[in-house]
Amino acid sequence: MVELRWLSHSAFEISSEKLVVYVDPYISGNPETPIRVEEIKKANYILVTHDHFDHLGDAITIAKNTGAKIVVVPELAEKLGKEGVSVVAPNMGSMIKLEENFSVGMVQAFHTSTIGAPVGFVFTVNGKTFYHAGDTCLFGDMKLIGEIYKPEVALLPIGGYYTMGPKEAAIATSLLKPKVVIPMHYRTFPVLEQNADKFVDEVKKITPEVKVVVLKPGEKFEI
Repeated sequence: MVELRWLSHSAFEISSEKLVVYVDPYISGNPETPIRVEEIKKANYILVTHDHFDHLGDAITIAKNTGAKIVVVPELAEKLGKEGVSVVAPNMGSMIKLEENFSVGMVQAFHTSTIGAPVGFVFTVNGKTFYHAGDTCLFGDMKLIGEIYKPEVALLPIGGYYTMGPKEAAIATSLLKPKVVIPMHYRTFPVLEQNADKFVDEVKKITPEVKVVVLKPGEKFEI
């Protein structure tokens, strides 16, 4: 069993019996998150999609407190390494095995960043495959991500303004064809979509066979 907990925005905690992984841990200053950084006592890896404040977030603090390794693109890894944290610095193109039951691959994300390129992550935990899209617009090669990696759970931004909105994210869902899609990157800021209702309606129209799971901050989903 793998447990996924949404910490609001694009931040997730994914845990199994032996592994705890955080993605884009924006906690300090996040008005929606249900936890404090000080509460995080265990982490093995932290996946960071890009260096914007609401994605890099508290990765450095968590890594220093727990000894977790931060997985980022090489350019950002060089900067973070100077902060005294352990980094893993692959690039886009293939899956890499980091633990017996944990593999990670970087894929494209169309967005901006200050250092290095923004990415999405495909990762497997105990044989379950997840796709975290990071911040991105809709792009056609999401179909390839779906065909090659067959993610069971897709974590997609729906907030608009900075990323895909509900309509585009629903089309992304139809390209990826996951078993489950979980919306993220909404509600946190006033310019974003404030709820997932439009996204849920669009997915029902376009890809009704995909299960939409709308989590409240702090809620968990098991797979």
